[in-house]
Amino acid sequence: MGKIRIGVIGVGIIGKDHLDKYANVTGAEVVAICDINENELRKVSEQYKIPDTYIDFREMLKREDIDAIDVCLHNNLHAPVTIEALEAGKHVYCEKPIAGSYVDGKRMLDAAKEYGKKLHIQLSFLYLKETKAAKKLIDGGKLGTLYHARSTGFRRRGRPYVDGYGTKEFLQKKMASGGALFDMGVYRISQLLYIMNIPKVKTITGKTYLELDMDEKRKQISGFEVEELGVGFVRFEGGVTLDIIESWAIHLNGFEGSYLVGNEGGIQFPGYTNGVSTPFSYHTSIEGMDMDGTFDLGAADYRWHQLEENTDAYDSSQHHWIAALQGRVELLPTAEIALQTMLISEGIYLSNTLEREVTAEEVISMSKTQALEPSNVY
Repeated sequence: MGKIRIGVIGVGIIGKDHLDKYANVTGAEVVAICDINENELRKVSEQYKIPDTYIDFREMLKREDIDAIDVCLHNNLHAPVTIEALEAGKHVYCEKPIAGSYVDGKRMLDAAKEYGKKLHIQLSFLYLKETKAAKKLIDGGKLGTLYHARSTGFRRRGRPYVDGYGTKEFLQKKMASGGALFDMGVYRISQLLYIMNIPKVKTITGKTYLELDMDEKRKQISGFEVEELGVGFVRFEGGVTLDIIESWAIHLNGFEGSYLVGNEGGIQFPGYTNGVSTPFSYHTSIEGMDMDGTFDLGAADYRWHQLEENTDAYDSSQHHWIAALQGRVELLPTAEIALQTMLISEGIYLSNTLEREVTAEEVISMSKTQALEPSNVY
């Protein structure tokens, strides 16, 4: 297969992470990068040996020899930059969440369809061994009829910037729109939506919190205004339900892992109990006897790679993106999954504001653009 030539917009923390991952994908060739920070742009160009650099992303989009654009910017820049790239005839890979609001994410999907280009969203949990195992168990009927799932994400003290990691923009609605739900909840919610085959959302209720103490100086500098804890409950068509708790900071020593249950079995993803990690597990009853089981996922993953075709195309989000552009596999519906994840998260925010349960239709009709119009240098 030929190389897929890529231009990356944004070379901050996330941009460097994407570049590191592309280095392990045989079919990827990053030929250009763009950022408004000229010093950082030069350093990254030298470190990763990338020949061409740009301050203005629109100049990069004029190049006919670039197949795909990778958008590694803050949330509220995702939609406008992605749409301009699609209009320029480029396939687009965009960092999570899909955008800063449902309406902005929907515009991205609509643009991809209008211009006949692929749109892929970074949802890395879809490629975990545990996700693949869960999908095989569900598709094999080992859970029976699904009826409830739980999405849990735990950080005891891991708020960006004020707890030492990341930049203050993660904490500002102008740039990020949301906090823990957008930053980390997106991974687990999308993981469950994927293995449940993207059920249609009916109603959402939820609450967000910003309660814990933090360094006062960093609080003032950051303008912290998003949630550190988000909780929610979702009803889907068909009767399936999902409850959510996602923490950047909380006075606890761990959450159990996310889980999904059916009338014949249940699966639990890795989590933390009293600070001790717990493994991926399967639970059922055989001949009246309750059974709890774990798996050797390392050995299973090795066998899958030896016996099944194109398994490398699901080793990571970048591996999958390149394989899909090469035509080896069909692109997973990551944009659709990411949009439904956004619908749920925005529904929690709306429910928190209105102090009641909201319908999916209400969230969609009340969703407002959060997009920042990019200047010549974004």
